[in-house]
Amino acid sequence: MIRAKDPNIKTSVFAVMTKAAQKYNAINLSQGFPDFEISKDLISLVNKYMLTGYNQYAPMPGILPLREKLSQKIEKLYKRKYNPETEITITSGATQALHSVISTIVNDGDEVIIFEPAYDSYAPVVRLNGGRPVFVRLNYPDFETDWEKVNKMINSKTKLIIINSPQNPSGKIFSDEDISNLKKVVAGTKIFILSDEVYEHIIFDNKQHNSIAKYPELAERSILVFSFGKVYNATGWKLGYFVAPEKITEEIRKIHQFTVFSSNTPIQYAVSEYLDKEEEYLKLSGFFQDKRDFFNEMLKEIGFEIVPAQGTYFQTVSFSGLTDETDMQLAMRLTEKFGVAAIPMSSFYHNEENTKTLRFCFAKKDDVLKQAADKLDDFYTKAKKQLNLF
Repeated sequence: MIRAKDPNIKTSVFAVMTKAAQKYNAINLSQGFPDFEISKDLISLVNKYMLTGYNQYAPMPGILPLREKLSQKIEKLYKRKYNPETEITITSGATQALHSVISTIVNDGDEVIIFEPAYDSYAPVVRLNGGRPVFVRLNYPDFETDWEKVNKMINSKTKLIIINSPQNPSGKIFSDEDISNLKKVVAGTKIFILSDEVYEHIIFDNKQHNSIAKYPELAERSILVFSFGKVYNATGWKLGYFVAPEKITEEIRKIHQFTVFSSNTPIQYAVSEYLDKEEEYLKLSGFFQDKRDFFNEMLKEIGFEIVPAQGTYFQTVSFSGLTDETDMQLAMRLTEKFGVAAIPMSSFYHNEENTKTLRFCFAKKDDVLKQAADKLDDFYTKAKKQLNLF
């Protein structure tokens, strides 16, 4: 008989809703993956390196040419130089990087600050390593951080603060004020920072990404996690990386080597060459802002009130006043009866609080978003009629 290390761990809501979408042939706006074509040039590069024999194990930290390119990219964007030999590590996706980082830092009794709503992999890994998640709720509907509340949570057991900007699921980005407050919180402490920056290139309304790499006093205690899947619309390739000061990297690699050892070799070489086309990642903000605006305009025409996402390719939509159902019940009914799958926002809170909101992924072709909006219009109209609001 296997005894569960953490009885609270359930099957990921992403797997649940994608399975439901497949079962009912619904438009899947739940799991965060694009339905666009991957660059044919990038696919050709992967094929080239496969055909020329780059099919065996890569070095444990990743191939050096890729790490060198990433060092140059980060320095150009964020003005910090990471040593490609000792401070950059290629991983099998961002989630694996997060797991290895948290497993390295967190020990029995350590406390970890997590901002909610939060990506669902953080807290389970903290608990599996004997740590205690300490949840700080972001204010709804703008998802601003209450830094006074954060200060009250800090104590001698606080080992790690996990931040995520742009944030999944809220679409909130870290402001200059947030950075200033974070500096104050960790000053004079030994607290580490894990900065999940997988949506670094998807920022809207002419705002800039506040990477922790930009701030020396934060970078020296921080581990930054990134994803190629989000950059190149290739989430199924599961390739990411983390950067951190040498002494921190040295410890994380000890865990990384016994988790996956190394990641896909030909894809590493292909991405290394493709990174020279910097326009491919620099154009993402404009591309996805157009998607956000297209989707949101349809939602507004239907009658939904929304706070536009500042980044990522997710939009939070409120259903307050339309139904007495929980957001999970509504998500399942929308999937089964109306043919649109979304993620209930309660899944991103540790107490599964009914938020009356759903998260939709708008990284889809325009015709798919239009079909989804038509189905949501059908739901909205029927819900209003049922409440005698028309």
